[in-house]
Amino acid sequence: QVQLVESGGGLVQTGGSLRLSCVLSGRTFNNYGMGWFRQAPGKEREFVAGAGRNGGITGYTASVKGRFTISRDNPKNTVYLQMNSLNPEDTAVYFCAAKRTSGLGTTKEDYDYWGQGTQVTVSS
Repeated sequence: QVQLVESGGGLVQTGGSLRLSCVLSGRTFNNYGMGWFRQAPGKEREFVAGAGRNGGITGYTASVKGRFTISRDNPKNTVYLQMNSLNPEDTAVYFCAAKRTSGLGTTKEDYDYWGQGTQVTVSS
C-alpha cells in the first residue's frame, strides 16, 4: 500500500519561501507520477504542480508558474515543491499525490493516492 507523508509547511510572510517535501513508501517511487494540490477554506482542491515518473515532464497551474518548482529525487523516494515569492493567495493545505499511470496528471481524478496535507499560511 502506498503511503505519502508531507512535511515543510508553516507560516511565512509575503515574499518568503518554503519547501515542501513528500516521501512515498510502500511501493517503488519511480513507478509513480507525482503531483501537488492545494485546498483553501471553502474552495475546491486545485492542481498546483506535477511531475512525470522521471521528472522530465513537469507542469504548473498558471498562478504559480515562475514562482514554484516541483522536483523529485527518486533514490530518496521524495518529491519537493519549492515555493518562492509567496503571497496570501497561496495560503492553503497542500497535498501530495501519486498516480500509477504514465504522463502528467493535472486533475484530482488522475491521482490514486493522497497524503494527509500540510498547512501553508502566508501573512500579509
